[in-house]
Amino acid sequence: MSLPTAFWDSSALIPLFAAQTQTERVSQFFAKYRIAVWWSTAVEIVSGLTRVERMGEIDHDEFLVGKQLAQTVAATWVSIRPSERIAAEACSLFEAHPLSAADALQLAAALEWCEGKPHGNVFLTFDKRLREAAGLAGFTLE
Repeated sequence: MSLPTAFWDSSALIPLFAAQTQTERVSQFFAKYRIAVWWSTAVEIVSGLTRVERMGEIDHDEFLVGKQLAQTVAATWVSIRPSERIAAEACSLFEAHPLSAADALQLAAALEWCEGKPHGNVFLTFDKRLREAAGLAGFTLE
C-alpha cells in the first residue's frame, strides 16, 4: 500500500537530516507521508543545515551526513517546478497573508500540487506564518 503524499516545507524536512527538537515528530510524518515540495527545497535544506552547523547545533560530519541523506530523499520526492501560474498565484497571496516571497511561492506551489483543491491535502510546516496561511487556504495541518 502506497503512502499518501503531503506537501512539505523545508522547516518540516530539515529535522529529518539534523537532530533537532522536532526530529521525532518529523520522523513520524516521514513514516506516514510521501513528500511533495516546491522546486527550491533542496537549496533551502542545504541552507538550513549550514545554518544549524554555524550555530553549533551539529558538527561538520553531521552536516555532511545530513546533506547526503537529503540528497537521497530528494531523489524520491515530487518536486513542483516553477511556472508563470505559480508566480501569479504567489503574487495574489500577498494580498491575503503576510508572507515572504519564498513562502508565497511555496504556498502557491502547494496549491498547484493539489490542483487548487487543498481540502483533504496535508501541508507540513513549522513556520508560523506559512502554517497559518496554508490553513486559511484550506490545507489540513498536522
